[in-house]
Amino acid sequence: MDNVLASFRTSGESYDRFMGRYSRPLAGAFASLAGVTAGQCALDVGCGPGALTAELVARLGASQVAAVDPSPPFVAACAARHPGVVVLEGSAEALPLPDGGFDVVLCQLVLHFVKDPARAVAEMRRVARPGATVAACVWDFAAGMQMLRRFWDAALALDPVAPDEARALRFGGPGEIDALLRDGGLVDRRETTLEVASAYAGFDELWAGFAEGIGPAGAYLRGLDEGRREALRAELHVRMGRPPAGFTLSAVARAITARCP
Repeated sequence: MDNVLASFRTSGESYDRFMGRYSRPLAGAFASLAGVTAGQCALDVGCGPGALTAELVARLGASQVAAVDPSPPFVAACAARHPGVVVLEGSAEALPLPDGGFDVVLCQLVLHFVKDPARAVAEMRRVARPGATVAACVWDFAAGMQMLRRFWDAALALDPVAPDEARALRFGGPGEIDALLRDGGLVDRRETTLEVASAYAGFDELWAGFAEGIGPAGAYLRGLDEGRREALRAELHVRMGRPPAGFTLSAVARAITARCP
């Protein structure tokens, strides 16, 4: 996991080319699910370079938004992109913020990388006001996130012990986030799915995203020698149907909203 977490110490632009193309449209659907409306004060936990932060700023104004991330390059990118937002370096398990300051606390595409998820939920509850909304979402790795599913199916065809995210990471299946929030004392929990998509100009653009070396897929690819990387590229190309032109991939996130008692 440490090499995966280290892979997020990269530029915001690199992240955008790999995952930002999905996290940006997801942010709008996720914020709507959480009922983010004018007048609220919101926190983006694990903000990355700021996809969800941007959506919160558009709805609430920069002065009503705070964001936290453990990656210094992401903190710098988020702060530069969103002047006026309080952007702090810190982990989900130790949020550098006072108690009870937020009406909405959101955690997008983060829980599966948190070392102590129960502690993270306790921290999100701590910084939320009584009655506040806490919401989280992660990709459904097993079937719903086509980009990652195609990559890991290709990797497993060549390496049966490849660290497929569907097997290696938690919270991508039904009921998993709900159980975590329930154990954290949150009430009125409602689970659903959110679907987004991203268009690619061609296979080279898809492969370039993985080559950025971000997340479990990127970290795995970076750890292969040149020959195995090329074999994986060829296998993925075949599994994508050797696309001669552009294509679109969909992604499904499992999302849940809850309330602080």
